[in-house]
Amino acid sequence: MTATGCMATELEIDADVGAEDLGSGAGALVSMNALSFNALSFNALSFNALSFNALSFNALESEATSALQDPGEGGDLFRTLVRYTVSCALTGTQSFSFSWTDGAGTTHEEVYPGQLGLAAAWGEGALDAVGKQMVSACLAARTNRYGVSVVISMRSHEKPLRHDVAEDELDAYAHVEGAFWGNLFAETPCLRACYHEPSVPVARSAQRDCAAGQLDGAGGIEDCGMIEIVGSCQDLCGGLHPPGQYYKDCDDPDSGRTRNVVTTALE
Repeated sequence: MTATGCMATELEIDADVGAEDLGSGAGALVSMNALSFNALSFNALSFNALSFNALSFNALESEATSALQDPGEGGDLFRTLVRYTVSCALTGTQSFSFSWTDGAGTTHEEVYPGQLGLAAAWGEGALDAVGKQMVSACLAARTNRYGVSVVISMRSHEKPLRHDVAEDELDAYAHVEGAFWGNLFAETPCLRACYHEPSVPVARSAQRDCAAGQLDGAGGIEDCGMIEIVGSCQDLCGGLHPPGQYYKDCDDPDSGRTRNVVTTALE
């Protein structure tokens, strides 16, 4: 992983490709899928200040501490982004706590719980390269252009999301929406998305435009804030992994193949 650009980690041969019983990927995601792309875009250049040490308030860089305690609009956006980040990165037994004081002098005690555990080791040390990409992909997958929370099924070749999705989840969330990847923690942050062509109408009707893209007045596709929509997943990622219905890896236009990808599916 280099410090600049949206670089993919080198693909490795992994013999451990068996199923993992992690329960329903969708059942854990009834809420918190309405991250504003303004929160991503506004904070992208300073977001890297979170990654250098353990994800605890006392260990944060001064830039991140100041942003979290900012009583203004920028602080609100950053706190929202950190809440989603903690949910993506840490497990349900972990949390992130801090306090801040608003303009009226009221102190707010915040406790953000973990959920998915994509980078659980971040609770004790600096975020590693794979963790940076998986947390970034998770945040992109949970972003909604309209601020609407839509239940999604999140799937990936990478642990702990890697599992053969249960039949009831495959039936309930049968419309694979697309895939997300990138690195918000790089010197030049970037996020990418591709769309699953058969599900584009479903995604747009569900107000999930950050993979399918919003149509502009001329019929073209608009990006979702800083999430660049780079094309069809069928062209960039190959076929869906049959048992889990997820894309194992995708081609980034700038950096080559990466498997640090999160696939989403809708009802």
